[in-house]
Amino acid sequence: MASTPEKKVKLRVVAQLKKLGAYYFYPVTGGFGASGVPDIIVCYKGKFFGLECKTIGNKPTPLQLLNINNIRIAGGTALVINENNMDQIESILNGEGPHGQFQNQG
Repeated sequence: MASTPEKKVKLRVVAQLKKLGAYYFYPVTGGFGASGVPDIIVCYKGKFFGLECKTIGNKPTPLQLLNINNIRIAGGTALVINENNMDQIESILNGEGPHGQFQNQG
């Protein structure tokens, strides 16, 4: 079975998270889970991240944007990851690099 473009973004992100030794998981959103939660939840060096993976041209849904905003209000970092920034995970998690433009993407 071929990977979708979004799945390829997720796999690139997860490979970097593994290399860094970050804690991460894919939340279950169906049934008992909450809808609109970012695709990958990460804890790295005591900081909380919600990463919503998209392909270029695809935008988060209103519910996903609500969750991204709620994470930010709570003091975490939430952003959209796509082909433009998927190789910058280490700098994003360390608060470095040119990823800021993606934090408010929607």
